[in-house]
Amino acid sequence: MSRQARILLVDDRVENLIALDAMLSSLDQILVPVRSGEQALRALAGQEFAVVLLDIMMPGMDGFETATRIKQDVSIRDVPIIFLTAAVAQPEQAFRGYAAGAADYLAKPFDPGVLKAKVSVFVDLYLKASQLRDQAELLGGQPLSDQLSGRLAEVEETLAALRALPAVSGDTDTAKTADRLAGRVGRLRDALDALDGDRAQFGRH
Repeated sequence: MSRQARILLVDDRVENLIALDAMLSSLDQILVPVRSGEQALRALAGQEFAVVLLDIMMPGMDGFETATRIKQDVSIRDVPIIFLTAAVAQPEQAFRGYAAGAADYLAKPFDPGVLKAKVSVFVDLYLKASQLRDQAELLGGQPLSDQLSGRLAEVEETLAALRALPAVSGDTDTAKTADRLAGRVGRLRDALDALDGDRAQFGRH
């Protein structure tokens, strides 16, 4: 059975959660709906998620505060956040969303195809990174396989596509988040290259 990613849906209105479920169900991933920022933080503390779809206008802890809390927690701060809002007449909210750490921003009503495409990028990146991590754990101290190196190349390609998104490349704070992800991938590449170098060196003796 292929691995699935979890997608966190955060909206205080049940009808909006139902609509998001309908739009994203064809991705065949695990959709986790919650109705408050507090519930979102609890969900993130217990499980890994590929991406968070976060409504801005919620009673109590709104989307901005929820995103800020996520980015302050070192264990979950790298999870991508896509802000969803109906406040199309308030462009300053887009700036606040990116400043709070959002990777992207969509105003309601939005095109389901656009939403699916954006979510798919993050899901693909998450799944490929997870596969790479699992294979690295299985290999342990064994020689680096061509399959593992190929998986890392796929992650690098997906990350490049993510960084090319206008919402990422055009915003300083979001670009910094992408840079952190790129740094992690780069460190993996350096480590795997070093393993290959060690193998080649020992093979000559």
